[in-house]
Amino acid sequence: MSRIGKKAVPVPAGVTANIADRILSVKGPKGTLSMPLADEITYDVQADGISVQPANDTKRARAFWGMQRTLVQNLVTGVTTGFTKKLLITGVGYRAAAQGKVLKLQLGYSHDVNIDVPEGLEVKTPDATTVEITGADKQKVGQLAAVIREWRRPEPYKGKGIKYDGEYIFRKEGKKK
Repeated sequence: MSRIGKKAVPVPAGVTANIADRILSVKGPKGTLSMPLADEITYDVQADGISVQPANDTKRARAFWGMQRTLVQNLVTGVTTGFTKKLLITGVGYRAAAQGKVLKLQLGYSHDVNIDVPEGLEVKTPDATTVEITGADKQKVGQLAAVIREWRRPEPYKGKGIKYDGEYIFRKEGKKK
């Protein structure tokens, strides 16, 4: 039995959820998100929340149960509060600047790196070494953060690179003389 799956996802005031053509749509103040429904799971939209139950007693249905409930919770959280990822840039001359729908990064290459911001996401640079990504879709926010981080991963000797806020970089000592 899934402990997470047993709990119904609460739907706050101002948020509506409905199921049509095997697609769950959740609408709230931050926009509308939808997700295709798994065949192994039954979904029930009620006034107080959305309950997720396995449709049968197969191993696959039990495995999907908690994950599908979490995906439904991410939809509800996304349309109410949204998701944020914060990236920190460390290194001499490394900096970022958001210009409209393009993020310009200077990461020590011979050229600037321009990253297009997908629709539905917002990128802010409060200072030259901080990038904040916000949006309603948790997957898109995390994917854009991973794409940005991939350009210059943090290295273990000096700690230079792009890391997530709160990420610990294991530091190595370097050569002895």
